[in-house]
Amino acid sequence: MRVECKCGHKGRIASREKLSTEFAKLYCQCLNAKCGHTWVANLTFSHTLSPSAELFERVLLDHLKEMPRAKQRELFEQLGAQAGV
Repeated sequence: MRVECKCGHKGRIASREKLSTEFAKLYCQCLNAKCGHTWVANLTFSHTLSPSAELFERVLLDHLKEMPRAKQRELFEQLGAQAGV
């Protein structure tokens, strides 16, 4: 991602503060030594143009793999009880 200073020269992102999965503060610096401007820019998620190609089942399986075995057993027991209803 490129940033531009108000003076018209290129800037660089010196650091980033991630506040959520959809919002971050970008701390920027002008690369023009005569300017030296520093500023904060906001980077935010706006909207989806095309949904992810990942399948729901794949995401679900990945989450299940990350769960402790005891939590997996508990979840499957709950699902089995609901299937019998």
